Amino acid sequence: MEWTREEFAGAVTEHGRRMFRAARAVLDSDADAEDAVSQAVLQAWQSLDGLKNREAVRPWLVKIAVNCAYAQRRRQGRVVYLDDLPQEPAARETICHDGLWEAVCALPPDRRAAVVLFYYEDMSVEQIAKCLGVPKGTVKSRLSRARKQLKEMLCDEEGSYGTI
Repeated sequence: MEWTREEFAGAVTEHGRRMFRAARAVLDSDADAEDAVSQAVLQAWQSLDGLKNREAVRPWLVKIAVNCAYAQRRRQGRVVYLDDLPQEPAARETICHDGLWEAVCALPPDRRAAVVLFYYEDMSVEQIAKCLGVPKGTVKSRLSRARKQLKEMLCDEEGSYGTI
């Protein structure tokens, strides 16, 4: 059974926020994530006939968004602005983040993607591995390292940590 425009639009509307969070986990700005999601919607529409199982639309759309985000990241390359470089070597300092999302966004892209897909999108380790194109063990180690890094990054006045 083929998809109608309305069905596809409904699926994108329903899962658009998930697609954005997944793309944002890979990219460094909201604007870049929005661009990746737009590209993902276009690619999904063009390859809609390839989706045989309607129940798999959520992970399918999220995977396309992640792939578009990684492609965009590769196209952009790494840009470092001179104003962002420290003037002199500084000792490592602890950065206190006000919220969990800000701390998650500060993680390296590979760990950030694993955390967002696991905790925010409720995807299994196996689904994340398929989505990111890495082994399950890699996903597990990224999640473990991300949890450790988040514990170090998140601090409050009492020095206690929430459950991560």
